[in-house]
Amino acid sequence: MLKILLQPLYQNSFPPSSYAPIFQYLIGKNFLKLGQQVHAHLAVRGIYPNGLVAAKMVAMYASSGEIDSASHIFDNATEPSSLLYNAMIRALTLYGITDRTIQLYFQMHSLGLRGDNFTYPFVFKSCADLCDIWLGKCVHGSILRCGLVFDIYVGTSLIDMYVKCGDLIEARKQFDEMPVRDVSSWNALIAGYMKDGLFKYAEELFEKMPTRNIVSWTAMISGYAQNGLADKSLRLFDKMLDRDSEVRPNWVTIMSVLPACAHSAELERGRKIHSFARETGLEKNPSVQTALIAMYAKCGSLVDARLCFDQMNPKEKKLVAWNTMVTAYASHGCGQEAVSTFEDMIRAGVQPDGITFTGLLSGCSHSGLVDVGLRYFDCMSSVYFLEPGHDHYACVVDLLGRAGRLVDAYNLISQMPMAAGPSIWGSLLAAGRSHRNLEIAELAAKKLFILEPDNSGNYVVLSNMYAEAGMWEEVNYLRIQLKSQRIMKNPGCSWIEFEGKAHLFLGGDTSHPQAEQIYMFLEALPAKIRAAGYIPDTTFALHDVSEEEKEQNLSSHSERLAIAFGILNTSPDTVLRVTKNLRICGDCHTVIKLISKIYEREIIVRDVNRFHHFKDGSCSCRDYW
Repeated sequence: MLKILLQPLYQNSFPPSSYAPIFQYLIGKNFLKLGQQVHAHLAVRGIYPNGLVAAKMVAMYASSGEIDSASHIFDNATEPSSLLYNAMIRALTLYGITDRTIQLYFQMHSLGLRGDNFTYPFVFKSCADLCDIWLGKCVHGSILRCGLVFDIYVGTSLIDMYVKCGDLIEARKQFDEMPVRDVSSWNALIAGYMKDGLFKYAEELFEKMPTRNIVSWTAMISGYAQNGLADKSLRLFDKMLDRDSEVRPNWVTIMSVLPACAHSAELERGRKIHSFARETGLEKNPSVQTALIAMYAKCGSLVDARLCFDQMNPKEKKLVAWNTMVTAYASHGCGQEAVSTFEDMIRAGVQPDGITFTGLLSGCSHSGLVDVGLRYFDCMSSVYFLEPGHDHYACVVDLLGRAGRLVDAYNLISQMPMAAGPSIWGSLLAAGRSHRNLEIAELAAKKLFILEPDNSGNYVVLSNMYAEAGMWEEVNYLRIQLKSQRIMKNPGCSWIEFEGKAHLFLGGDTSHPQAEQIYMFLEALPAKIRAAGYIPDTTFALHDVSEEEKEQNLSSHSERLAIAFGILNTSPDTVLRVTKNLRICGDCHTVIKLISKIYEREIIVRDVNRFHHFKDGSCSCRDYW
């Protein structure tokens, strides 16, 4: 075919307009060098491409990533046409050069060239990328005047523009007015509802869809997972796996559902999805491999996370994969390993970003690597040309605070180039509580009362510190503040996976079917752990009740209920994995260490800050947390 097309070329018998089929053929085959030769031949003959030929040449260069060459052809074309403008608008849009796309669109109109159903989808995409709803509405007016609003492709791109610009009411209006809809228009609106957390509307559309494709299913599964509705995400994924399902998961679906396993700490469910990905060949996708690393790390299996990381092709280990592994080590308190992985990343020639340093500094903080962390913080800008952000300062304040260097931490806050937020003052408050520094804790708490007026935890920490110091007048004042502002205490809850189901426990909970057995277990526990040297630390309980009541309150903390359930229902060699929505208290930390020794169990607790791996009477944090 190519020989037939090119034979007249070297005989100089082609009229200029006849070059169009050659370039069209080269677009399909992606023969850039050959296309450049044909282009050079035109130049030698002194032929400047007209609108049709120029459009094909622009498309050929753009398809090969040669956007500058495409622009040069466009700028020197002798006969501008709608086809030529469409080719250039498409090329610029696909390469994210949105400002230039909009400029060409208005230039096209100024020349009297009308847009068509090939023009407007790319123009609307550029409006969406710019998040410029005013501009989008102007273009919307143009398609109303030329009667293209009911074209299925233009209409779908219009809906997508309104969705991405945040106007779901207008998006739904356009959807309802479309005489014919394709699956893409349904998907665009579903994605918009999911993004805004309007699950009911998304579910209604999903159920009404005449035909669903992989994008429809994945939008729902991903939307549920991203909004914390892990159970719904996993149930819908299971439904997709049914024999009657018309669509099977692809790599995007797998990547979207794995965070749901991570959110609910359902390790066994994650393993099953991993097995499915392996059996279907989806496991080899780098994005799936990265999602698997994150899932295993957040479900408490750092060994599996590292195994997935090591199985990746070194050439496919991009920044996201390295960041995921560094962050995984940090969340498990493995600072040395986080540092080692960071250094491996640098040796592999991967440039770190802000997320890398957040994980690295967090790992140093949780492991007491103060000097190492400070050195990395100092070299962010000088070596890696990254300006420290709020999260990096928060990590360093935490790093100094945990080490007892409270004055240094406060001075760093004072020298920050931006205003300190809740995470920074929260780290300082925690450090003040840990090191019994009431002055620093009081200063941090008062800042937090302004920044987080509805967070009861800050009031509770300072109130307990006042109570320890015998400052009952201040305690009463804080409690009056809590009541007057109607601030509700966030209840502690923990959950544990057993036989594919998450069992949830609240502090003092008696609603579980096995509550009687669980409390019998916990009632027998004090005698066993006291024999191992346990002394209750009642500073973590309320201060206006008796010592006996304080001990009773501590014994029914949600993580202890979950662990008791796990011991009662699993074999001795089963690792117990518990997730808690708040920070584990010091007394529970001590008790769980003793339980791991007495019952010879490995227990992994993931709290709001990090993982604690308990085994043989000790914790991976080495009591530095």
